Amino acid sequence: MAVKIRLKRVGSKKNPFFRIVVADSRAPRDGRFIEEIGYYTPLSDPAEVRIDEEKAKDWLSKGAQPTDTARALLKKQGII
Repeated sequence: MAVKIRLKRVGSKKNPFFRIVVADSRAPRDGRFIEEIGYYTPLSDPAEVRIDEEKAKDWLSKGAQPTDTARALLKKQGII
């Protein structure tokens, strides 16, 4: 089972809000996930990012692969 750290969109139309989740790579974008590790609000100024560092490092050590956007957010928070 390939596990990914990726964004799940939960915001309304024209008002994006994302949860950072750990999910099976075969699951749909907004579908089933294993664990929620944070959130990302791009419209606030500055963009608000909150990630549980302990959970993220745990999943990365287990072999979870972040998507490009999730990787950028993890780098911005200093987790990677």
